[in-house]
Amino acid sequence: MQPNCAHLHSIQGSSDDSSSSPRLSGEGSCHPSTGDVRIQLSSSVGESRENATSRASRPGSQSRSHGHAHGEAGGLEDNAPDPEEQGGSSLSELRYLLQWLHKSLPYLLILCVKLIMQHVTGISLGIGLLTTYAYANKSIVNQVFLRERCSKLQCTWLLLYLAGSSLLLYYTFHSQSLYHSLIFLSPTVDFMNFWEVLWIVGVTDFILKFLFMGLKCFILLVPSFIMSFKSKGYWYMLLEELCQYYRMFVPIPVWFRYLIAYGELDTALGWTLGILLGLLYLILKLLSFFGQWRNFRQVLRIFFTRPHYGVPASKRQCSESDDICPICQAEFQKPILLICQHTFCEECISLWFNREKTCPLCRTVISDHVNKWKDGATSMHLQIF
Repeated sequence: MQPNCAHLHSIQGSSDDSSSSPRLSGEGSCHPSTGDVRIQLSSSVGESRENATSRASRPGSQSRSHGHAHGEAGGLEDNAPDPEEQGGSSLSELRYLLQWLHKSLPYLLILCVKLIMQHVTGISLGIGLLTTYAYANKSIVNQVFLRERCSKLQCTWLLLYLAGSSLLLYYTFHSQSLYHSLIFLSPTVDFMNFWEVLWIVGVTDFILKFLFMGLKCFILLVPSFIMSFKSKGYWYMLLEELCQYYRMFVPIPVWFRYLIAYGELDTALGWTLGILLGLLYLILKLLSFFGQWRNFRQVLRIFFTRPHYGVPASKRQCSESDDICPICQAEFQKPILLICQHTFCEECISLWFNREKTCPLCRTVISDHVNKWKDGATSMHLQIF
């Protein structure tokens, strides 16, 4: 059966006449021998070229925009600092600083030697005062810890040593009348610069420490039948608080005179600035006093009320603990029963509560009072201003 080629040509002609339908231009061929029909479809040349141009332009624009975006991102990345470069710059600066110190070290040593030669007396005296304080403070704390076994000879030696050091210091510098600072007077120094003020205030502060440490040594020498170990702890606390408050007020005349010295400029501005600085210093000291007054009142209340940590324990309560104090591992001496029903020696538990507020066995909070400085220690703080 052979296809009708004329029929196909008629269909193609009718389709060419219609303008509303899509136009197909091409040629159809018919092969009678094989029976195959081949139809070649082709759109208009202009449309195909436009479509091809548009398709070709789109990837190009995308590639251009994509390349432009990469270029901007690359520019931003180039402008951003590199962490390795930052690390390298910091290392180079550190290396430069070390090189500068290495080159300047001989000159710095020469300058330090010159300063030491100029102030050798003050430096030597400062080291001597510091070592004296450290030795005496540690010795007093050890003697307080020994309680009844403390050495009376050691306490006497500490008392004489502190008194002798203070008198020797004032005798060596008697021309400056440094002892005037102890009674809120200015030493006999014509003109005081900053370093001289620090010298006067520092020496006076150490002397006051030595004075109150000597009073603690005197309390250590009091027999236990006159003053109990617990009472001595309250006296140590009171003496230390009084020492700190006295040391806070002693430097006022010296610093006030130094600040007012701006009035020596003989100008209105100099007098005004000196008076303002002096008044500002007094206001700050007054605020500092009121800030610590609350603690001082609490210390005074504890000293006069003498709060108890518990009640005397009975023989039955002591026998429940095998008549052995858990702290000293010896027989009870004036046993005290705490609110947690644990029994201790009165002196042992008093010594414990000098630093702690809880029971040594069950950690129950027993005391909420201020128990600082009851071990005979002296504050290391240096009162400069």
